[in-house]
Amino acid sequence: MKRIAIQGIEGSFHDIAAHQYFEGEQIELVCCQTFEALFQTMAEDPTMIALAAIENTIAGSLLHNYELLRESPVTIVGEHKLRIRHSLLCLPDDDWDDIREIHSHPVALMQCRDFLSRHPNIKVVEDEDTAGAAADISRAGARGLAAICSKDAAPIYGMKVLEEGIETNKHNFTRFLVVAAPSRANLLRDIRQTNKASIVFSLQHAEGTLSQVLSVLSFYKLNLTKIQSLPIIGREWEYLFYVDILFEDYTRYTQGIDAIRPLTSDLKILGEYKNGKESI
Repeated sequence: MKRIAIQGIEGSFHDIAAHQYFEGEQIELVCCQTFEALFQTMAEDPTMIALAAIENTIAGSLLHNYELLRESPVTIVGEHKLRIRHSLLCLPDDDWDDIREIHSHPVALMQCRDFLSRHPNIKVVEDEDTAGAAADISRAGARGLAAICSKDAAPIYGMKVLEEGIETNKHNFTRFLVVAAPSRANLLRDIRQTNKASIVFSLQHAEGTLSQVLSVLSFYKLNLTKIQSLPIIGREWEYLFYVDILFEDYTRYTQGIDAIRPLTSDLKILGEYKNGKESI
């Protein structure tokens, strides 16, 4: 049985993504309140696997998770792209006329902005977690309160689904990274199917340094699917660049990485893995 650390609780989107990625396998969830706690759990137990959100097609990147990933003694071994479907849940005896407050995570509330605008008389309340909001309402027996989360949370917490598919954009996906200790990487991935890598590096604060790196990667026919810059604290106007690379030839990829090393500083390979497909 695999032990999987997630941020959130049962019924959360992390829970759904973990079960989809490890479909057909027995897993035990280790629920962490924060991403900091998740990576700390990984550091304390090298047998653990973790699944952590890194970006959303609407809300963008989870910037702090890039920092946690770079600082942690783990490597990326896979990814999963989950279609995010939001529903409105309430207690079984409540109905539309009873709802006076809607609770959820700020990102989920933002993703359901059009739905919420159609109910201006209902108060919107930010919470730390989507499924956690449903769990709190259920435990408290809080009549008149509803939660925005996955409909999968309804049977877990004895809630009723008032409405499904309330997200504004129906092409709403969250990308999750699967991470593990480097010593376990080859047990969790098939190197023959590896066609994607995530790297991070810094550059000298000089003209043209980034374009040089990008030109080298292009020469080696490496496809950059994402580039994210973050400031380096304490080094004004200097940045770390997080880059995702797709490749068809592993040897050519390693040659490309070797070629940019002299042009970069602090280059770290965050993981090599198989490009994840979008779940329907």
